[in-house]
Amino acid sequence: MSVLVDRHSTVLMQFAKWPKQGRVKTRLMPALGAAGALDAHIRLTLAVLDNLYTTGYPVQFWWDREPDEASEEADIILRNLEATNLAQKTQQGANLGDRMLNALASSLEEHGRALIVGSDCPSVDPQYIREAVQHLSEADVVLGPSEDGGYVLIGASRVVPGMLEGVEWGTESVLEQTCSRLKKLGLRVQLLEPRWDVDEPEDWERFTRLPPIEL
Repeated sequence: MSVLVDRHSTVLMQFAKWPKQGRVKTRLMPALGAAGALDAHIRLTLAVLDNLYTTGYPVQFWWDREPDEASEEADIILRNLEATNLAQKTQQGANLGDRMLNALASSLEEHGRALIVGSDCPSVDPQYIREAVQHLSEADVVLGPSEDGGYVLIGASRVVPGMLEGVEWGTESVLEQTCSRLKKLGLRVQLLEPRWDVDEPEDWERFTRLPPIEL
């Protein structure tokens, strides 16, 4: 029996790494230390979660691996997820492109539009997300460029197999290569205004200058 998809429905997905000292925000470690980088990861994750939840759209939280090793840091995030009753899922795939495509494809089986935001992208505010959703009324894929050559948001109303293949993840060519691949496959692509994410110490300083959020 086929499933009727509401073409006007939207779901937001937050991608996040399981919080473990020494494996998150490693580029911040020279400035903050391992413990400080872990704390930064927690703060960024909750800031992004707050932005997504504020939009009013349904939100899902996608871990990069099966949750394990209970810790105080993990409990901070888990308590927030439980308080807002958000669904938790696990990313599947050999690389970031595979994981994003699999998440988008599975979500589009039940929703008309699906968007992914990384947990290091606090500049993706609610209005930015709403703008992305609006563009998906006409575009197949919407991308929010980041200042470092990648993107802070990807959304889709339609996906095709392999559409995120051939991208050198973690380089300054990510956005360019993604756009080229999508257009080659005949997908309609819409770009938003550039935003920033938090990778380097100067990015973290930029984040700390933002007004505090209530958690």
